[in-house]
Amino acid sequence: MDYDVCIVGAGPSGAVAAKRLAESGFRVAVLEQGDWPDYGQARAAEPDFEINTGTAWEWNPNVRANPADYPINTDDSDIDVLCYNGVGGGTVIYAAHWQRNLPSDFRVRTLDGVADDWPMTYHDLRPYYERVERDFGVSGLAGDPAFPPGEGPPLPPLPLGAMGERVARAHNELGWHWWPGPNAIASRPYGALSPCVQRAACLYGCADGAKSSVDLTHWPLCQRLGVTLITGARARRVVMEGNVARGVEWVDRSGVEHLLEASVVILCANGIGTPRLLLLSELANSSGLVGRRLMLHPFGVVTGLFEENLHSSHGPWGQHLHSLEFYETDTSRGFVRGAKWGLQPTGGPVNATRSWPWGDNPVWGSGFHRGVRGRVDHSAMWGIIAEDLPEASNRVELDQDATDSDGLPAAKVVYRVSENSDRLMDFHLERARESLEAAGAYATMTAPQIRGTGWHQLGTAVMGADPDTSVVDPYGRSHDVRNLYVFDGSVWPTSSGMNPTATIAALSLYFTEALIARRRSQEVL
Repeated sequence: MDYDVCIVGAGPSGAVAAKRLAESGFRVAVLEQGDWPDYGQARAAEPDFEINTGTAWEWNPNVRANPADYPINTDDSDIDVLCYNGVGGGTVIYAAHWQRNLPSDFRVRTLDGVADDWPMTYHDLRPYYERVERDFGVSGLAGDPAFPPGEGPPLPPLPLGAMGERVARAHNELGWHWWPGPNAIASRPYGALSPCVQRAACLYGCADGAKSSVDLTHWPLCQRLGVTLITGARARRVVMEGNVARGVEWVDRSGVEHLLEASVVILCANGIGTPRLLLLSELANSSGLVGRRLMLHPFGVVTGLFEENLHSSHGPWGQHLHSLEFYETDTSRGFVRGAKWGLQPTGGPVNATRSWPWGDNPVWGSGFHRGVRGRVDHSAMWGIIAEDLPEASNRVELDQDATDSDGLPAAKVVYRVSENSDRLMDFHLERARESLEAAGAYATMTAPQIRGTGWHQLGTAVMGADPDTSVVDPYGRSHDVRNLYVFDGSVWPTSSGMNPTATIAALSLYFTEALIARRRSQEVL
């Protein structure tokens, strides 16, 4: 075999796995269909930043349309899928909210009688959270009362700012939870990271090198450890020999086909790309669940307007603070599960004219200048991530018409927001409005369940102990192909109400350590 392990995807799960495997002496190759990000195109330090962010940092691959991007048909979806295909994966354009799942997120079936429990607990993952937080350079503050005690992030929290201080005081008066926001953003020099300078540009390529994207924190180190990273490499299918995976067939930018042979194949291509590749390969689907149970985290916003200058055009975006006051189930509310709130900046004058985060409240017209002045630096925004429960009808499938640039069937997403999610979101939007009013907002605006917010793609290759009801086992290994693994967010049984990167990274490390521990019994070709 050319390599011990072939990993498909150079995002956070692939980076974590590649680093740990290389540290343990494995010969690792990684196939990434995109390229390295070009931060020369990141314009956050320039006066024209809001106007000329450019397609390089566009969240929607259908709009970005880079050579590495494949079409994602969302005609039958309530939410558009957002992702980044390149070295670093979604961490290149994520907001860097670093949220561990809560203990209840692993026991939804036991606690609430819906969906499924995870095959591990918070306490099983806690040491892996702590390890990846050191590798990522997470900033935050230990002791959040919403979580069990344990080691906190390696860096101190980013400043609350005037906006955060005002909302924090209001929550103290209300008796509601808040805590300085944990972020994968450096608050001081740390490894490859520089300290954040508060440009509120995290979603558009961090030109200052402060945001912890794995193209900075992991891949240079992986290459020094001997990992082979092949960019411009689109995986076409997992190749089998008998009942064992032989490797991955891939095509380069010139259209030339290659076969990378490896003893073990690990898919880390996100909750859309991984099921797409499994469906293209016609593998690991004896349960019929590949691509099903898709969860996309409905996202809503409440923005408040304030007389005072809160300097809210800048800061970490990112989050200044978070609130988990209404995270746990209370059945008297008419729904199960909950949501996490993150207090975020609202951007500059151009952002003041957009529908998000202002909802259906256009600023155009005779009062335009007054309206923009009233928004810029005089507003605060709660971003609300709602847990959505897995449903088999919400799915990823192969598109029957569209193809990518190599002629492979595109992905099609079928997704509808459930009644439970609708009720959950309505409740949280109303409580967030009350929060901002208590902080002194003279007006609030709501943008419920924004369509273009599908950053998180989860659940499409679910893990579990029973091969009839899951795609992979509790360690990410396919029930059907014993040397084929899935280490990304596809394996999640439930979505939680948290930004997922922290748990994706911790789970990848957990899976990788299990693979290393049983390497001598691993079935290979």
